[in-house]
Amino acid sequence: MSNAIRILGIDPGTNITGFAIVEFSPQPHLIEAGTFRTDAKADLADRIAQIHADLSELLAEMPVDYLAVEQLYSHYAHPRTSIIMGHARGVILLAAAQRNIPIRHLAATKIKKSLTGNGHATKRQMQLAVQSVFGLAEPPEPADVADAIAIALCAGNQL
Repeated sequence: MSNAIRILGIDPGTNITGFAIVEFSPQPHLIEAGTFRTDAKADLADRIAQIHADLSELLAEMPVDYLAVEQLYSHYAHPRTSIIMGHARGVILLAAAQRNIPIRHLAATKIKKSLTGNGHATKRQMQLAVQSVFGLAEPPEPADVADAIAIALCAGNQL
């Protein structure tokens, strides 16, 4: 187990941020997965402060070797979404930097393709793929959790 590597995958969001810790020793094992939730009616500053606090607490309790996060993608029809998402992603990167955790940035299409063979897989396809890889009784819910697991798995497979 001394060669085990733990990767924290993060699917950033201002309402729901999915997270998952996958350990590679050498096969991947799901250690922990869940969500950080914020009050959608709260001020943006309070919401991103909550994400930072929740992630910092998780990192204090469960040290990891790498943090993997999805790269920002901006659709021309919805630039505001990317700007808001950038705030959540920023505090996630800050929490990792404060603990000197190396960060892996992955494109959503690369993550989806690595798990399903299709760079444009649906959320449901991702949930089912994660369920299959880890032999879970049910697909991870919400989809943000499955995405975080997929991010960690993809990052680990690239090491």
